[in-house]
This record gives sequence, structure tokens and C-alpha cells, in this order.
Amino acid sequence: MTTTLITGANKGLGFETARRLVAAGHTVYVGSRDAGRGRRAAEKLGARMVLIDVTDDASVAAAAKTIEADGGLDVLVNNAGIEGRTQEGAVIGAADLTAGMMRTIFETNVFGIVRVTHAFLPLLRRSAAPVIVNLSSGLGSMARVTAEGTPTYAYPGVAYPASKVAVNMLTVQYAKAFPGMRINAVEPGYTATDLNGNTGTQTVEEGAEIIVRMARVSPDGPTGGYFDAAGTLPW
Repeated sequence: MTTTLITGANKGLGFETARRLVAAGHTVYVGSRDAGRGRRAAEKLGARMVLIDVTDDASVAAAAKTIEADGGLDVLVNNAGIEGRTQEGAVIGAADLTAGMMRTIFETNVFGIVRVTHAFLPLLRRSAAPVIVNLSSGLGSMARVTAEGTPTYAYPGVAYPASKVAVNMLTVQYAKAFPGMRINAVEPGYTATDLNGNTGTQTVEEGAEIIVRMARVSPDGPTGGYFDAAGTLPW
């Protein structure tokens, strides 16, 4: 039985990914920083709930101890993330961006991945087929962001794309450091979730496709890559 942890899984892409992996036979831990929401989501899915706030060392350490006591971990999906918008729902552009805003985004999107990965590495290294999936974005592609005339080029935010560029680099370097694991970054596409105020053009079912596919990658599958549903993305 494959055991999987998905951070930020009480709603949106995390919830749909959990649903699909439970259906595929995984034992899934719904990672949630809100105990009530996490429990309700886990009950709906037939999954387990673990309390985890990816921005808090003690919370992450406690979650790792819980999952270790239950038997270990095979797949880690680093799904928790934030975009950072104004109270009116607008993307924070370059003129208004402060170091504090940038720090908040990176605390979840980048340091959160490092914190969670570090805590669960001992469990993953004991697995016969360890997998890590890092949620990136097409906005993390330097090639796409610099392609004039595209929606990616037109995106005005700074902190979120920068955080996803960092996620891509983490993915590559972790994959090189642990060649026995399958570690990949994925771009789910512009999916309607709370992260973007439900303005996305895809459903969560469509967005979760590549996450699920890479969570189920075989031991001889790709590692250190950057993928969307259609294939490999340019860095």
C-alpha cells in the first residue's frame, strides 16, 4: 500500500488530488493547518487527516512523527501555496511589492517545501519507491514569462512567479541529491481555486491530472523535471 501526504489538501487541487489517489488505492493523509476543515475533508474522502502548517517547524515535526508512527511515507505532494493579493483581490505588482510581502509568499511556497521535505526525508528514504511532487506554475518558467504577447508575460505579479522559479530550482537540486527518488515539479494550469479568487479557467479535475500522474510515477520514471498535462515545460 502506497502512503501519501498532500499538504494543503482540505480544498482545491489538494482535495481533488487526494480524492483521485484514494480511488487509486493510496492511503492518503490530508494535510491541513485547520483541524476542523482537515477532518471534514478526510471524512469525505475516506482519507486520514494530519495537522500541518508548512510555515511552522514544530507543526511539521509533529506531523512527521505522527506519520512515522503510523508506518511511514512513500509519496509527498508539496501542494500548499499562496499567491498574495490585495484585499480587493488584485495581484500585487512591482510598484507595491515590499520585502515583507515577498517574505510571506516565500515562507509558504519555498521555505515550506524545504521545511516539509527535510522533515519527511528520513521516512521517504526508507520507502521502496519514494516520490516527491512539488507544485510549481507556468509562471515559474523564465522562458514563458519572457515570451512577449502571452498571458504569462502579461502577469504583473513578482513574488509568486519568483517563488515558483525557486521551487523549480529546489526540485532540480533535490532530484540530483537523491537519485533514488522521483522528484518533479508540476504546473497544474490556470485552475479555479481560492488561490486565484476562483478566476482560473480550468476545473480542479483538469488541474489535478498532472499532479496525480506524477504522484504515481514509477521508479524508472522521470526525475528532476518540470511538467504540465501536455508534457515537459521549458525552464
